[in-house]
Amino acid sequence: MKVMCVGHSTFDITLPVKEYPTENIKYRLDYHIECGGGPASNGAYLLAKWGMDTTMVSVIGKDYYGDRIVDEFEKIGVHTDYIEKIDNHHTTSSYIIANMSNGSRTVLSSKDKPVRKLSRPVDMEADVILIDGEHPEAAHEALDRNPNAISVIDAGRLNEDTKALGKKVTYFVCSKDYAEEFTGRKIDIGNIELLTSIWQELKDYFQTNVIITLEAPGSFTMIDGVCQIIPSVKVKAVDSTGAGDIFHGAFTYFIANHYDLKQAIHYASITSAISVTRVGTRFSIPVLSEVLGYEDVI
Repeated sequence: MKVMCVGHSTFDITLPVKEYPTENIKYRLDYHIECGGGPASNGAYLLAKWGMDTTMVSVIGKDYYGDRIVDEFEKIGVHTDYIEKIDNHHTTSSYIIANMSNGSRTVLSSKDKPVRKLSRPVDMEADVILIDGEHPEAAHEALDRNPNAISVIDAGRLNEDTKALGKKVTYFVCSKDYAEEFTGRKIDIGNIELLTSIWQELKDYFQTNVIITLEAPGSFTMIDGVCQIIPSVKVKAVDSTGAGDIFHGAFTYFIANHYDLKQAIHYASITSAISVTRVGTRFSIPVLSEVLGYEDVI
């Protein structure tokens, strides 16, 4: 199968700290981690690492960080023919404070003006498509050209582009924050009736498979006609950066490889859980055998 990932590419610098910094104090760190980032980009990295024929569609600047991103993709086996470097554009850079004591992260991003499409058509044929809402016109091109592809959107930010793209995909996978902002209602994990109502509102609008990621509690969707939470795996987190991106990439892998919906969510949750026990998004992605061997029963 040929996989196309359309979306944001960033360069991440992760600074691990033992506790959240206090203002106006100098800190000396033993190490830091540099790697590429971005929702669909992290998904592409995972999919290539797990052996899928993966192409990234993205826009970066003609700069040092852009070169690093392309080099990293090529080393893991992601095709970069559709990564466009443009003049007068700065590649997004993110500086991540990873609080090792509780697994939280604070992200400071420097992002140039968004680019909606590539200068060339996205004319590739794909069997599987993962998008994150960045470069929306390129994402529409990809989906329109490949109407029979298995397609997934990582819907993290509510805007008109993710709403329009969400109506075209096979699997609409959104964050808890997205669901709350879309419906104007606050999720109560213990209130299944409320969760079901929120899920149904999303389902009625997007008319496709809807999954709401709830972070630590798991994911909410309909399985065999019953709305339910698919629980996450409990671990001691040290760095949660990119956990959602990794979940979406792994979900795309398993759903594309004919796992049923419950299995795909379950193994994606395992992948994400393993990743938060390690520092640095791409360095935290486990090998496939580690995920499949983590737990034998659902």
